Amino acid sequence: MKKKTRILLVEDDPNLSMVLKDYLEMLDYEIFHAKDGADGYRVFKSKSLDLIVLDVMMPRKDGFALAEDIRKTNSRVPIIFLTAKSLKEDRLKGFRIGGDDYITKPFSTEELSLRIKAILKRTQVNLLDKVSENDDHYKVGKYSFDYKNMLLKIDETERTLTRKEASLLKLLCIYKNKILPREKALNTIWGENDYFIGRSMDVFIAKLRKYLKDDPGISITNVHGIGFKLEVAGEKTEKDNEE
Repeated sequence: MKKKTRILLVEDDPNLSMVLKDYLEMLDYEIFHAKDGADGYRVFKSKSLDLIVLDVMMPRKDGFALAEDIRKTNSRVPIIFLTAKSLKEDRLKGFRIGGDDYITKPFSTEELSLRIKAILKRTQVNLLDKVSENDDHYKVGKYSFDYKNMLLKIDETERTLTRKEASLLKLLCIYKNKILPREKALNTIWGENDYFIGRSMDVFIAKLRKYLKDDPGISITNVHGIGFKLEVAGEKTEKDNEE
């Protein structure tokens, strides 16, 4: 018997939460409902979850605060924000925290279903595994990068990356000293290409630059309008050597 996908729904509106819970259960998902952020965090700590749907405006603990708490211990579980806010700053904040998608109220149940399916498809089947047959260990200048365990290490300093940080760094490693097209990164990691997600990716690029700063021979350059290039002084790809 196939295991059901487990979703945590954190929504304080009793009518909306009832409708969403009934609809998603009809689609054969296993739903855990929490009425506010504090209750949501309690459920998160007690259950093994495949996806989390968070309302942003909630009592006791709002959705952004809850997502930040979740990301402190789990960088992999996908998060979808539900909100009445449509401001660009709020959407960008959600992506910076580590959200995977953002749905503005009012929305249809069918739209939510399609968003959930799209996210589960790209998280349960790792698209990056199809990009390269390389193993998951990379040498980046003085750094060693373990993609599978999301670890970046230099000397005795070790950093655990988030799922998206690790996925983006793996793509940059695959394209080392070559241009990684923006569209390739966005579609592979985020599953779509739009302005807001593109801005979110720029934030992740800035974080990776910071993480790699202890090796002055490493740079991630922005090729305007095209993409990014991870350059390591003195290193070339095998393709470069063949050329």
